[in-house]
Amino acid sequence: MNDRSLIKNKVAQIPTLLREFNIDCWISFVRESQFMGDPILDYILGADVTWYSAFIFTVAGKAHAVVGQYDVQTVKDVAVYGSVDGYVTDFGKPFLERLQQINPRKIAVNYSEDSEIADGLTHGMYLYLKRLLKTIGYDDRLISAEPIVSALRERKIAQELDRIKSAITATEEIFVDVRKFIKVGTTEKKIASIMRNMVRQRNLDFAWNEEICPSVFTGPDTAGAHYTPTDLKLEPGHLLSMDFGVKVSGYCSDLQRIHYILDKGEIEPPASVQRGFNTLIKAVKEARKLIRPGSRGEIVDRTAREIITSQGYEEFPAGLGHQVGRFAHDGTALLGPLWEKYGSKPKQLLREGMVFTIEPRLEVPGHGIMTVEEMVVINKTGAEYISIPQKELIIIGNSNLNSS
Repeated sequence: MNDRSLIKNKVAQIPTLLREFNIDCWISFVRESQFMGDPILDYILGADVTWYSAFIFTVAGKAHAVVGQYDVQTVKDVAVYGSVDGYVTDFGKPFLERLQQINPRKIAVNYSEDSEIADGLTHGMYLYLKRLLKTIGYDDRLISAEPIVSALRERKIAQELDRIKSAITATEEIFVDVRKFIKVGTTEKKIASIMRNMVRQRNLDFAWNEEICPSVFTGPDTAGAHYTPTDLKLEPGHLLSMDFGVKVSGYCSDLQRIHYILDKGEIEPPASVQRGFNTLIKAVKEARKLIRPGSRGEIVDRTAREIITSQGYEEFPAGLGHQVGRFAHDGTALLGPLWEKYGSKPKQLLREGMVFTIEPRLEVPGHGIMTVEEMVVINKTGAEYISIPQKELIIIGNSNLNSS
């Protein structure tokens, strides 16, 4: 799939978003983007720039770029900018001339207190930009571009969804393929190593840091998710969870699957384990029913959280679900509680095209942590699974393996 085609289609979304948020001009302002890059560049350029560079979008549907002379052809090749002004010694002159031609009432730039994906403008660059704009009396027109940046990343187009679905399919295949290697006595590290080799054999990328992708955790004494797999061995009567995702053409998956290792004499999981699993699945199902355009993540999270705690389990220590896109954790809107650390994210309205995980969590004493993670996309009326939801525990015997 051609990234220039994707960039063209994403840029085509921008005028509509500017109108929606009543903003007549948005600027992404960067320099030395290879190591000081704004995450939004993947959507509007797909390349790196060196000197001070401004990408200007207007509510009238015009796109302009002011970049160093050596980057002019790179920007022109993307074929979405109606004008590309190059400079050698002075960025300010062509930039201010272009901006005065537009004469915007508001100038949105990429800073945000709550959303990391909309906070790509460094403080130094903000001060420099404000000083430049003061020379023409525009410095009081700056506002946060969080609504625009968030919407552009969150509202997936068909090309983006296709890539995410491909990543999900590959992840699900690896989950199935690794089962034949899962046996009592196998370590978390060994399982993770096998899965990483499967990723490499498929010429795929990891959805996050390879050291913890996958996260493999088993038994009641595990460090849990977001930690490097250890030398802990799979033992009878323990739960095994795997948190895993891959990246296909720049887009990620993020899924978790839960297994139970039969203890001596068992032919099925004990009642406490099955009860935990049933509670998780109910939380996922009920949460999905509430995910729809116009809803808020705090409401979805609260419903799943109450299902877990009503059964006597402790409240899980994180949000119910996050968005997925170019990163495994992407987007601003969150399925989460109104905790201080999440800022306004759980209050954001859910919109069509957003891709979310649903990942409740609980602990079954003596057996370990139990978690599942599914992925859904919001359509016009609700949310549909784009992963194949786990409906039953995956059962691992002492000497052989059978899957539900």
